[in-house]
Amino acid sequence: MTSAGLAPMLDVKRIAAISLDLDDTLWPIWPTIEYAERTLHKWLETSAPRTAALLITPGVLRELREATVRERSDLAHDMSALRLESIRAALKRGGEDPTLAEPAFEVFFAARQKVKLYDDALPALKWLSERYPLVAVSNGNADIHRTGVGRWFRTAFNAQGFGSGKPHAPIFRAAAASVGLLPRDILHVGDDAELDVVGALNAGMQAAWLVRAGGDAVQSWPQDARPQLIVPNLHALCLALEAGQGESSD
Repeated sequence: MTSAGLAPMLDVKRIAAISLDLDDTLWPIWPTIEYAERTLHKWLETSAPRTAALLITPGVLRELREATVRERSDLAHDMSALRLESIRAALKRGGEDPTLAEPAFEVFFAARQKVKLYDDALPALKWLSERYPLVAVSNGNADIHRTGVGRWFRTAFNAQGFGSGKPHAPIFRAAAASVGLLPRDILHVGDDAELDVVGALNAGMQAAWLVRAGGDAVQSWPQDARPQLIVPNLHALCLALEAGQGESSD
């Protein structure tokens, strides 16, 4: 599915590199987080049983997360720090040693890297990386090497390490500069309309909106500026780029 007639046409000739979101673009994020939280809970059952019991109560973990976000707005761009502080808050509420937060977070973080890629992800990464330098741009705390996709990327940026995240322009500009290019030379691909697409367009990139869930994506588009391409999966992205390359060589 493309947005032909409803958005600017993708200019494939301009694309010299591609930046890619990670969570919900290469793998589904919530099954990953749920697995990491279950792994953390098993660890707490042994190392901090009162905290483990506390977190069984529905809504407690969400309440602690939301309180941490409110109280530590300075960490809004840092998913790892927010998770660490919410674990620390849980330990304090459970009356247990808050210094356990660091090893508890490491348990969570290791499990968070055990992602299950979408079926189209690896074939697309292989195809894309053979034709373009790839740069990962994420607001999450996935590690491209620990998740097993690092071989396909030239560089990677996340909000935690960079100091600010999407949709702000600096992280997009840094991604372009990391492969010696300007934003106008980059196609950014991601699932989030605001963070990925609007952010990339405002930074001067072309944008492809990945809409895996189906439905009428164009009707639900929330902004005036539209992505150059809308695709239901990464295979369709590769087909669109291949078709554009063929046209540009005619």
